[in-house]
Amino acid sequence: MCNKKPYYITTAIAYTSRKPHIGNSYEIVLTDAIARYKRMLGYDVFFQTGTDEHGQKIEMYARAEGCTPKEYVDKVAGEIRAICDVLNTSYDYFIRTTDEKHERVVQKIFKKLYEQGDIYKGSYEGLYCTPCESFWTESQLVDGKCPDCGREVKPMKEEAYFLRLSKYQKQLEEYIESHPDFIYPESRKKEMLNNFIKPGLQDLCVSRTSFKWGIPVDFDDKHVVYVWIDALSNYITSIGYDPDGSSEQYKKLWPADAHIIGKDIVRFHTIYWPIMLMALGEPLPKQVYGHPWMLFGEDKMSKSRGNVIYADELCNMIGVDAVRYYLLSEMPFANDGSITYDTIVERFNSDLANTLGNLVNRTIAMNNKYFGGVVQAPCAPDALDDELKQFCLDTVKKVDDSINIFHMSDAVEAVINLAKRCNKYIDETAPWVLAKDEESKPRLGTVLYNLLEGIRYIAVLIAPFMPDTNKAILEQLCCDTADYASLAEFGATKPGTQLGQAVPLFVRIDPKKFEEQVQEMKKAAAAEEKAIEEIEEETEDLESIPKIGIDTFAQSDIRVGEVKACEKVKKSKKLLKFSIFDGTRERTIVSGIAQYHTPEELLGKKILFVSNLTPVKLCGIESCGMILSMEHDGKLQVVTVDGMPAGSKIC
Repeated sequence: MCNKKPYYITTAIAYTSRKPHIGNSYEIVLTDAIARYKRMLGYDVFFQTGTDEHGQKIEMYARAEGCTPKEYVDKVAGEIRAICDVLNTSYDYFIRTTDEKHERVVQKIFKKLYEQGDIYKGSYEGLYCTPCESFWTESQLVDGKCPDCGREVKPMKEEAYFLRLSKYQKQLEEYIESHPDFIYPESRKKEMLNNFIKPGLQDLCVSRTSFKWGIPVDFDDKHVVYVWIDALSNYITSIGYDPDGSSEQYKKLWPADAHIIGKDIVRFHTIYWPIMLMALGEPLPKQVYGHPWMLFGEDKMSKSRGNVIYADELCNMIGVDAVRYYLLSEMPFANDGSITYDTIVERFNSDLANTLGNLVNRTIAMNNKYFGGVVQAPCAPDALDDELKQFCLDTVKKVDDSINIFHMSDAVEAVINLAKRCNKYIDETAPWVLAKDEESKPRLGTVLYNLLEGIRYIAVLIAPFMPDTNKAILEQLCCDTADYASLAEFGATKPGTQLGQAVPLFVRIDPKKFEEQVQEMKKAAAAEEKAIEEIEEETEDLESIPKIGIDTFAQSDIRVGEVKACEKVKKSKKLLKFSIFDGTRERTIVSGIAQYHTPEELLGKKILFVSNLTPVKLCGIESCGMILSMEHDGKLQVVTVDGMPAGSKIC
């Protein structure tokens, strides 16, 4: 037991592109279970989660939805936090990277690293993936596409600031090798060392000029701070780090005891983040655990595959604790977990309804029937009792050992196995037979006492995983001895206690009715998913328009055109199709401004357009040019020119 020793644990912060699916929700439940367990042990826990809210992708999503980036992230951050709350997670702080305090300290961090020479100004030319907001070299691509998400990349060049990763390569390598538990599990550590660090680290691009939705570099307003310094710094800005003098809370909590993150972002947390901390002169987190993914069957969850499950919807169908149980029990330590509707029903009925629920219900019902609900003193022991008692004590150790090495499914399994052992004890002792003989009443009372005490062990140990079930069991036991210390010795249940009513904890799921619910849920989600697909398709189409750098701006041919015809594109809610007279002929241009203008209000207008872009297809229509618009507060206004003939060129 510990006496209020601090314990700081974090999740990765969720990107506010859209509502997270249940695979994303595994991480918050996993971290919550660890935090709850540490609190049971007496630690002073600080559990943080939150949202990552800047970047080009957010800017694009907001434009497609016709709102400002801040309005967009406010909405999605609200959805993410609501799911954390639905899943009954006990986070102590929810950080948003649009928080004023975070933004201010990030600017200070960037400036400090620049002034001491760890950040320098240069230019970047490489292959860029917009969804991942990452630059790649040709050799890093997989089949010519982004190695992280598998999407198309495109050449891009821009001025940027860089973090000197190469300067700290040797120091980082030595740290990892001398701290064997820093990256966990072992396979992730080997991957980082052998695939990324030892081959040589390239300096990291840490600013951007091609979009504005980010934290401004305060000494160079053309640049915004790129995701790495912005998002990763959340772990220290939230608890009071400041280059000019950190708070007492920071000194108490840092370094973090554990960063719980997905396996796909281990590189960022074990290379970029440690080097940032080394450059700042701050200690590194004690451990980074890269957990596997939750798959749908054998596939990664994806809206394009139609296999996305949302945690809040599943909670409405089977209950919050059942969802938490499934996530924690079905995710192995090092390999990807799997979720299907069939296995949800199977595990619910077998583990929760038949094993755990039935044990609690029939034990309390028997004690109520045979002894009027009064807990009897264990006065007639037997060798079978010693086996059950030892099983309870052994389970406490198994749970502790498993959680300490992040083997959460093993910890959950240990508790369910205790419930199975209690059920076996019922079969071995046959209380209903003992109840027929008045002389066997002392033995019957002892058997039921041992079962009630075993159930108390289950209730206490299950609290980090299924907190509502913990409360429901203890309420039926009318038990006021439910602290972790009470598990040190078997026998804390008090004889003479009057039990509550036996109320079923879990009602078996009817597979046929469950399937009907699933189909209804899929129908309701279909329209929403289709809308998201349209937004993504259109933002990707718009993003595919070639960019003209400042050095080649003189080559741009910007002319006046007259709108002869304009109509909405049938396959899209965002695109308008124009017929533009350019002084010699009419050309077709497609523009994503349908949410800002009606076709009628643009007819006959003289507008400005770029005439020498390479034609691109948008929703199957070849677009020969780009109409110029002005942006203010997330709204677009087509640039019109009065009194100028079509074909006039901007010089």
